[in-house]
Amino acid sequence: MAHTYKFIRYIMENQYISLDQWRTLISVVDNGGYAQAAESLHKSQSSVTYAVQKIESLLGVKAFEIQGRKAILTPTGQFLYRRARALLDESSALERAARRLSAGWEAEIRIAAEVIFPSWLLLACLDRLGKESPHTRIEVIESVLGGTTEALMQGLVELAIAGTVPPGFLGIPLMRLRFIPVASPQHPLHQLGRELTLEDLRQHRHLVVRESGSKRNTRTSMDTTQRWTVSQGATSIEAARAGYGFAWFPEEKIRDDLRDGSLKPLPMRDGGERFAQLYLILADPDSAGPGTRRLADIIREAVSAECPRCEQDASAETKKMPVN
Repeated sequence: MAHTYKFIRYIMENQYISLDQWRTLISVVDNGGYAQAAESLHKSQSSVTYAVQKIESLLGVKAFEIQGRKAILTPTGQFLYRRARALLDESSALERAARRLSAGWEAEIRIAAEVIFPSWLLLACLDRLGKESPHTRIEVIESVLGGTTEALMQGLVELAIAGTVPPGFLGIPLMRLRFIPVASPQHPLHQLGRELTLEDLRQHRHLVVRESGSKRNTRTSMDTTQRWTVSQGATSIEAARAGYGFAWFPEEKIRDDLRDGSLKPLPMRDGGERFAQLYLILADPDSAGPGTRRLADIIREAVSAECPRCEQDASAETKKMPVN
C-alpha cells in the first residue's frame, strides 16, 4: 500500500516517465524477459534494461526480481504493470479520437458484421456512405458469434452488428431475424411428402457455419450423424442450393433463393423457425468519428426501410427490456 501511495504522489508531483518507458516495462512482462522485449521493440537489451531501471529509480521501487534467467514481477511491479497498461490504452484512445477530430471524416472505418446480417443490405449501406464520403475506406470483418465480440473487445473495429452486447458496451436493438430450415427442392427431405420431425432431419447432413472467435465454444443447434462445417455463410448457402444438406438460414439472407425456388422451406411438423436479435454497437461512442456515426445512422435507416417487420420486432424487444 505504501508503494501505491508513492506512485500516486509521484504522478501528482509531475515527475517525468515517458510513455515509451512504460511501454518498455509492459513489453518485458508480455514477452517474458529483457532480451525478448528488446527483440520485440527492435532496441538493444541495454536500452530496455536502462528504461526499466529509470522507472525503478524515479519511483524508488523494485519492479522486477531475477529468478534464474527470468525477470519476475514483484507485487509492486504487478501494480505498475496494470496501471501502465491502462495508461497506454487511454493514451491510444485519446490519439485515435484526436486524429479523427482533426481529419474530419475518418480515412478508414472498420466494421464487424455477423454473417447472418443480410449482405445485400450491408453492401447497399456501404455504397451509400461511399457516395457521401468517397475517400473513406471501409474494412468489413464478416464474423460469427464470438468473433464479433472479440473484434470489439480487442479494439479491431469502430462499429459492430452483433448478436450479443459484450460487457462494457452499449447496443441498440437493430433487427430480429427469423431463421427457417431449408434445403434444395431436390433434397430427399422434400421427397418424403409429409411434415418433418427433428428425427427426420438427423438422418441427413446438417450445414453449419463455424464460429469465427478463437474460443469457438458455442454449441451447434442440433446433433446429427452427418455435418459439414464451413467458415463462410455464402459457402453454406451454396452447399444447400446444390443439395448437399439442409440448414437454418435467416429469411432475409436467402430471400432471392426463396423467390426463385433454388431453396425451399422444410415442412416441419412443430414449426422449425428460430429467431435471433441483432444489435448495432459503437465500440467507443465518445471518440466515434462523424463517418462512423453516419454509417450507423445509414444502417438503421436501411433496416427500417428494407426490413420494416424486422425493425419493428427489434423495437418491440426494446420495450420489453427492463429499465434499471
